[in-house]
Amino acid sequence: MCLAIPGKVTEIDQTVDPRMGLVDFGGIKKRVCLEWLPEVVTGDYVIVHVGFAISRMEEKEAMETLELLRQMGEGLDELNSPGPG
Repeated sequence: MCLAIPGKVTEIDQTVDPRMGLVDFGGIKKRVCLEWLPEVVTGDYVIVHVGFAISRMEEKEAMETLELLRQMGEGLDELNSPGPG
């Protein structure tokens, strides 16, 4: 299963082709291709799938999605932890 994750564009490199940027995923920063979204500017939130920004999103929606993903991760941690034995 593949997920698309929201992140905040913190830098854009206009000197390379394709257009690339640095995207912050709640403290983890990754280089992402922004070529498909020429309207994106620093500070925008984008949905990223396999290293490509595929759409813009509002900050509120991005924060809600990141919180849900965090909660899911905590739930998975609980499922993977050894039970009473």
